[in-house]
Amino acid sequence: MAATKCTSCNAPLAERGATEFKCPDCGEVIYRCAYCRKQSVKYTCPKCGFQGP
Repeated sequence: MAATKCTSCNAPLAERGATEFKCPDCGEVIYRCAYCRKQSVKYTCPKCGFQGP
């Protein structure tokens, strides 16, 4: 099984504070590491292109 990676920075999601949620437009799962969440790094949905903070 492959490790899940952050949608923004591609880092493995091994630390506390990481999260996953569904894209508001298409429902694809978005993964965020603690660093990208804290710094409000933008992400882009790989399925529909939706961008969020």
